[in-house]
Amino acid sequence: MILMRYQYRGVNSPQSFFLYALSRICFVVYKRYVESVFEVIAEPNRRAILSLLASSQQSVGSIERQLCMPQPTVSKHLRVLRDAGFVESTVDAQRRLYRLKPEPFQEVDDWLAQFRRFWSAHVDALERHLDHMDDSTPADGRQGEEND
Repeated sequence: MILMRYQYRGVNSPQSFFLYALSRICFVVYKRYVESVFEVIAEPNRRAILSLLASSQQSVGSIERQLCMPQPTVSKHLRVLRDAGFVESTVDAQRRLYRLKPEPFQEVDDWLAQFRRFWSAHVDALERHLDHMDDSTPADGRQGEEND
């Protein structure tokens, strides 16, 4: 009865079933991780903080001043970003400096790679269209006007 159940699902042996089950569990965990990563970066204030940190490491006070956000709000967003692995902090005298960690962004980039083909074709088509428009525009800048 159990073996028939394995065969019904397209799995030939109990070992294959466990391998399938483990790979399925890993996929589900990975999918949840990717979804949680996007939930983290979906929040506009966190994206603003990440943008600031892309140029250089920053202190909480510096982020607070540049984004006009209260210090407790900045600290909460930084904690979420740190827990998600996007930022790390170091202590410099009496202040804590935050900087980006590249690994999570590489994982997001790797996940997005499968979708790039969809928009790269559209960008290439737009570039060809704009090149064609440049070629068909007269040198004096008037398009569609007749010279008298």
